[in-house]
Amino acid sequence: QVQLVESGGGLVQPGGSLRLSCAASGIIFSIYDMNWYRQAPGKERELVASITSSGGPTYADSVKGRFTISRDNGKNTVSLQMNSLKPEDTAVYYCNVRSMPYWGKGILVTVSS
Repeated sequence: QVQLVESGGGLVQPGGSLRLSCAASGIIFSIYDMNWYRQAPGKERELVASITSSGGPTYADSVKGRFTISRDNGKNTVSLQMNSLKPEDTAVYYCNVRSMPYWGKGILVTVSS
């Protein structure tokens, strides 16, 4: 049974930082590309960042230069370091195994003063 569990969300002021983590189990984590998505209230889910099995990252234009995706294949985790956060980054963030129907339950990030 595949499980993805996100952690690290919360409330942060504009300009602040948060680090999200996703712990995976039930899959051979190291062979899969991984994604972080987010869904803001009233909006469609959007892809924020991806990382290949070998560690190559890609980012949405809206977060490029502010967010960093990384992975630890030894710990079966993928992380998202979010810096210079803006109110428009407020959303539920989801971990996903690329091209597979495996999703975490999501974690809320709120950027507000």
